[in-house]
Amino acid sequence: MAVRHQLVRRPREDVWEVLADRDAYADWVAGTSASHGGSGDWPREGASLEYDVKLGPWSLTGSTVVREEHRPSRLALEIDSGALGTARVDIEVRPWGGDSLVILDEHPLTGFGGGAHNGALDAVLHLRHRRMLARLAQVVEGRARKAPGDGDGGPRA
Repeated sequence: MAVRHQLVRRPREDVWEVLADRDAYADWVAGTSASHGGSGDWPREGASLEYDVKLGPWSLTGSTVVREEHRPSRLALEIDSGALGTARVDIEVRPWGGDSLVILDEHPLTGFGGGAHNGALDAVLHLRHRRMLARLAQVVEGRARKAPGDGDGGPRA
């Protein structure tokens, strides 16, 4: 079972703000080089986005669809990587004092990943999740440090 957690030193509303930002998807999803397009009001149920993955000279475009949204505590996604298949990704955001505990649970559903799912694949997913959750924490905590007037062009107090 590929379940991993990360403490994010910000309240869960700040974590949700990043999860709800369609353009920030590629900033925290490991292996994704860009996110764009899609349909619907992200991250409402049924909304989608497209993403690009680059592996050396090769590139792959996939899509992500929101299957469940319980703002600000849970986001369930279905990732479609074309020939590689689909996966279920469930992200839970729990309050942890003034911080957040993010729990990521991913399981392949169809295609190569679904057919080849075993302990070795789970080990690879754990490595990917470690990187992905660390990136999510960086993005969330980095946004919190950027207050208006900190050189971002915002007004000064």
